[in-house]
Amino acid sequence: MELLKSGRRRWISWLSLCLCVSVVSLLLGCEAERRKSDAELGLNPQQAAGRHLYDRQCDRCHEPYSSRGKKGPSLQGVFKHQYLAVSGLPANDERVAEIIRDGRGKMQGFSQALTQQQADDLLAYLKTL
Repeated sequence: MELLKSGRRRWISWLSLCLCVSVVSLLLGCEAERRKSDAELGLNPQQAAGRHLYDRQCDRCHEPYSSRGKKGPSLQGVFKHQYLAVSGLPANDERVAEIIRDGRGKMQGFSQALTQQQADDLLAYLKTL
């Protein structure tokens, strides 16, 4: 009888553990959204080129839609406000291009890594966020 109770407890513990792991997996899976294609986002060729450049150069520090787990701030809506959230500088092409080119705070500058066309493509994509 005692052996039966012990086996039942182990089975319930194992079942509880499996249930917890399943719930956590489901919750984590809910956060992961399928990445939309350039066409689904309605990006023109310049914006699409900027998006691919963003993926290579910017995404490691700046999440496009959140700042979760990244070093730098989210860039979502960067051009939808009058001023940049962190620096307080005007949110316009000139200031954002200057930050990309020269860097600011902990961000390195990319003047040696980007051509003018690439910088323009990146700005075009940032305006879609």
